[in-house]
Amino acid sequence: MSDKNFEPRHLETLDRDLDRLSSLETANSFIARPMAAPALAAAFILLAGLFAAFLVDGSSGALVIVLAAAIGAYMAVNIGANDVANNMGPAVGANVLTMGGAIAIAIVFESAGALIAGGDVVSTVAKGIVSPESTKSPEIFIQAMMAALFAAALWVNIATWIGAPVSTTHSVVGGVMGAGIAAAGFAAVNWPTMVKIAASWVISPLLGGVIAAGFLWFIKERIIYRDDKIAAARTWVPVLVGIMAGAFSAYLALKGLKKIVKIDFTVALGAGLLIGIAVWLILIPVIRRQSQGLENRNRSLKTLFSIPLIVSAAFLSFAHGANDVANAVGPLAAIVSASSTGDFTSAISIPFWVMMIGAFGISFGLFLFGPKLIRMVGSEITKLNPMRAFCVALSAAITVIVASWLGLPVSSTHIAVGGIFGVGFFREWYAERRLLRARQAVPDKPYHTASERRQRKLVRRTHAMTIAAAWVVTVPAAALLSAALFFAIRLATG
Repeated sequence: MSDKNFEPRHLETLDRDLDRLSSLETANSFIARPMAAPALAAAFILLAGLFAAFLVDGSSGALVIVLAAAIGAYMAVNIGANDVANNMGPAVGANVLTMGGAIAIAIVFESAGALIAGGDVVSTVAKGIVSPESTKSPEIFIQAMMAALFAAALWVNIATWIGAPVSTTHSVVGGVMGAGIAAAGFAAVNWPTMVKIAASWVISPLLGGVIAAGFLWFIKERIIYRDDKIAAARTWVPVLVGIMAGAFSAYLALKGLKKIVKIDFTVALGAGLLIGIAVWLILIPVIRRQSQGLENRNRSLKTLFSIPLIVSAAFLSFAHGANDVANAVGPLAAIVSASSTGDFTSAISIPFWVMMIGAFGISFGLFLFGPKLIRMVGSEITKLNPMRAFCVALSAAITVIVASWLGLPVSSTHIAVGGIFGVGFFREWYAERRLLRARQAVPDKPYHTASERRQRKLVRRTHAMTIAAAWVVTVPAAALLSAALFFAIRLATG
């Protein structure tokens, strides 16, 4: 090889070619990355259909069940992409969990909740939203449920795409309502139940926000703004974690373990009280040891709340897997029951293989698409630290208990997001209150003007408007999609 091949101009050409190749590889990776997740999700949906085909081979309505299983898998993937963010977002936003750690914990506990304690019985489809008898025939009933399931999945997918955490249960309810109206008219809908669900749009976030703000006020007043923060933490952190343990014990008893054992409200509350007292007593020496050598500042307090926050995120995921997944795959179970037996008016048990599709679909959706909503919930609404995130997680459990006691329908999604907004708006109010006190104490000192304070708001209003609009639109949007899909199915099979 001659030396001229190594002349500077040739080396420059080679460098440019290598740069082009490197740029091409980088561009290809950015193109392939967005395409990989949908491709893997599509492969899972196809496998779910093949799995169902293997199980129902030769049975009546096999083709319908296979198609419904694929749609159910699509719904489960969307639940993982959207709904699970509410459980893990606060812990990730507070930097207590990494994204990978949060996804790993959520996958384990969501799946465990769905497979161990989920899907006992879905009494009349979607809990009485539409009377099955009004649909007149199994064929119409199956078509309505197919449309409801597909519409709910589409709406949750759209909400995830625009970055809005929505209630998957409300999406299913809207889908069932729209298909029911299309199939049997407005008289088929249980309107009193729909009014309660509409009321929960306001009740859930308000309750969650008020309770989360109340606990944050307590932590600020009793721990953060004390002269000796560590001494205050030794007194009150065991109490707060005991309350958390008791609340989550009652929450899991009411919402997460109903398949294993039936527990009424009074027994669940009593068990939660005893567990809370036990945890409080156990943690007194533990927190004393853990706090030894800590500096008297807020950064030290964060370490005392980190482990309770991780545990609360795991408990929330287990309860979500046990409770909400059953609601989401309810239409799929109804289709399987009606296709296999022809009976579409009795209570519907969810087969284990249907729960498997739901559990694994949620895990898959969370792994592929979950980080987007986890980041939004955890860090883009307001800034969270372990104390604030702890208040959000605790409010979710307590709000469900209070709502069960009052007989009010609530959404876990709305509670968690409402808690985050509650914490953020409380911090704004509390900062203004402290500023007012400082002005009264030292009136001559210069302070921020009103316009400067407005620019430093602690809650992003654009996210508040987007999320609120998505919540209000969820039921009617899912209903309209479902009605349109029902008519399309009728025309196609007509």
